[in-house]
Amino acid sequence: MKDIIDLDRYPLHRPHSPEWDALVAHAKDGLVRDGLFNLPGFMQPAALASVLDHVHPRMQVESFHHSRLHNIYFQDAVDGLADDDPALTKVETANHTLCHDQMRGTALDEIYQWPAFAVFLAAVMDKSQLYTMDDALAGLNVLEYRSGEALNWHFDRSIFTTTLLLQEATKGGLFEYAKDLRSDDDPNHAGIAALLAGRITPTQLTQDAGTLNVFLGVNTAHRVSTVGSGTSRIVAVLSHYDTPGRSFSKQEQMGFFGRVA
Repeated sequence: MKDIIDLDRYPLHRPHSPEWDALVAHAKDGLVRDGLFNLPGFMQPAALASVLDHVHPRMQVESFHHSRLHNIYFQDAVDGLADDDPALTKVETANHTLCHDQMRGTALDEIYQWPAFAVFLAAVMDKSQLYTMDDALAGLNVLEYRSGEALNWHFDRSIFTTTLLLQEATKGGLFEYAKDLRSDDDPNHAGIAALLAGRITPTQLTQDAGTLNVFLGVNTAHRVSTVGSGTSRIVAVLSHYDTPGRSFSKQEQMGFFGRVA
């Protein structure tokens, strides 16, 4: 793994060593303070280049173009809101997707399957254990946002999201978020409407290719801004759960990936 991950900087291979403990503490501090943490340069440059060499031609001929209108909740109706409530304003998400079965044997696949990676994430999230998905399509995805495409405002269903930025966009394609816009006790529909109307300025996260990011998005609204002309944004999403055997339904697979497995 030393050829894939900068283990000198991020010693995931030495769990419970003083350096590993310090890294876990650093990550936890970021989650408490910012709702996220970044590990810049997590992926070695040569491994990153190899992954992009694999991804670029496949994106052109094999990727699924996912495009949909949705509200911030990804739900048709929300209790307590009228259908025309501004908190339910529709936005558009569009990207191109490669699935896990299209990334087998790559450095990304090795990171995702490496037990020490899950051990590190579990420690950061205070979980006894985390598991990869038993899903041929959904566990590891690579998403490309081309000119005019974006991941629009939404809340996550999972407690945390793990991404690896593979390629920065020339223009746009910035990760933006409004931390703790809602809470378990306060849905803050007025605040959500204000964000969608542009009356709340989100925080922008600047990242370089090769950066690992873990983000708490259940109550923090977030998006990837629209990509402009030039280089696209390419990011990998690596999904872990605290119970084994997790898979998407056939309906979810078809909706997100345009096929089932």
